[in-house]
Amino acid sequence: MRLVQLSRHSIAFPSPEGALREPNGLLALGGDLSPARLLMAYQRGYFSLVFPPGDPILWWSPDPRAVLWPEQFHLSRSMKRFSSAFALPGHAQPRLWRSD
Repeated sequence: MRLVQLSRHSIAFPSPEGALREPNGLLALGGDLSPARLLMAYQRGYFSLVFPPGDPILWWSPDPRAVLWPEQFHLSRSMKRFSSAFALPGHAQPRLWRSD
């Protein structure tokens, strides 16, 4: 299997069956982060990473995938404490300068 270079002129992606086994799920590189391309990617379960900044965009479709089903998800007490430790005060408060 070979890595596919995405075009900036088309938002098409290759099939996930063509993703590399090592590193697991690397599907393509290049393209852009336009809303149309991101929507296409996310609808297919692909995601992008740019690391380090300035390098080409890498698109991934690993196997197996991690899927969280909301109705089956359980947040442990320790994770709740961990999560709330990073809460920003006033983050969810209404913005006085906004009308919505």
